[in-house]
Amino acid sequence: MTPRLHPQHSRNGAAPPVDLPALEVQHLSVTYEHTRALDDVSFVVAPGERTAVIGPNGAGKSTLLKTLVGLIHPTSGAIRVKGHVHTQCSAVAYVPQRVQVDWSFPVSVWDVVMLGRTAHIGLFRSPGKRDREQVQHSLELVRMSDLARRQIGELSGGQQQRVFIARALAQDAFVLLLDEPMTGLDVRAQDEVLRVVDNIHQNGVTVLVATHDLQQAADVRHYERVLLLNQRLIGTGSARNVLTAENLAAAYGGHLHRVETEQGVLLLHDSH
Repeated sequence: MTPRLHPQHSRNGAAPPVDLPALEVQHLSVTYEHTRALDDVSFVVAPGERTAVIGPNGAGKSTLLKTLVGLIHPTSGAIRVKGHVHTQCSAVAYVPQRVQVDWSFPVSVWDVVMLGRTAHIGLFRSPGKRDREQVQHSLELVRMSDLARRQIGELSGGQQQRVFIARALAQDAFVLLLDEPMTGLDVRAQDEVLRVVDNIHQNGVTVLVATHDLQQAADVRHYERVLLLNQRLIGTGSARNVLTAENLAAAYGGHLHRVETEQGVLLLHDSH
């Protein structure tokens, strides 16, 4: 049986209203040393929706995710999670790119995932039954419970990625942000991560995935929404509505072409 994540609650202990957007971004801008990384970005994501965040290198995809989780302070704009103004809280979880993680650190899979409970446990308390249950549920959800005692440095790249997704889920987050989770993984490992994202979706968690793989982003089996970004928001909605020739030209210049096939949308690069 697929484990269910525990219901999420607002700060006053009540369950958040189901009709509110999971994530609402209004006029978000981020500037680094006089360089605008994000320019007046606004969008809404419904609860439980899977969104592929796409755009060329330097488009601001990672900046957007880091700002949503509170690692970067916006120059202007507002972020709301389930109606609450958000700066940084456990309701939003972030999985960084694998290259940003020191995988040589001697720690077990179980311990890594338990780190996701830190905000709930506190610095000077031991994990309780509720914490252990949530860690176990999170490991089962990403299909890593059999390797709970393995050192993270002994895992494959795909397994390591799934462990960090489990750590994020252990926070009790209902918005999960994944920054280029497929980078460096072979096709089999990518498929496994996509299956994990599908499982998370079925458990009601809202997921945003930054990716450079446009063909994967256009696959309606994995994403209900596409968010096309290049400093400013170029389009958001279904892949069919967003990945138009006009929008692709605005984001990537004249290097991409959109072709309709019986199997769906095909994106071709000039160099191929």
